Amino acid sequence: MKDYRKIIRDLRIDRDLKQSDVAAVLGTTQQHYSNYENGENEMPTKAFVVLADYYDVSVDYLLGRPSSKEGYEMQNMQINTNTTAGVIISDIITLSLPNRDAVVDFIFMQKLKEEYHRKKEKNDNPTSTD
Repeated sequence: MKDYRKIIRDLRIDRDLKQSDVAAVLGTTQQHYSNYENGENEMPTKAFVVLADYYDVSVDYLLGRPSSKEGYEMQNMQINTNTTAGVIISDIITLSLPNRDAVVDFIFMQKLKEEYHRKKEKNDNPTSTD
């Protein structure tokens, strides 16, 4: 599970915000907010709620948790012998926006490639319906 400190930092950076910008939203100082990101102070519950609303995400997301039982099951699904879906998702989220876009494009291309090969195989090996 990804640590909330990294999540709030990544959200801030992805939106090109300064710590002082987010601190203003929380009604605190830049230094106090910096202490949340650096783990020197625990962030209070109210701050999670305010940031969830501000970033338009769930508090569960900020805490690195899926928001439903199905989400837990999906996160724990094995992708291969060494990796779960949750690890892959966490890795993707930590990438810069252009690199996340590149991952999505790559997945889309792989799906098209598989679809093409399935259709080709079906056309190369037609089954008789007579």
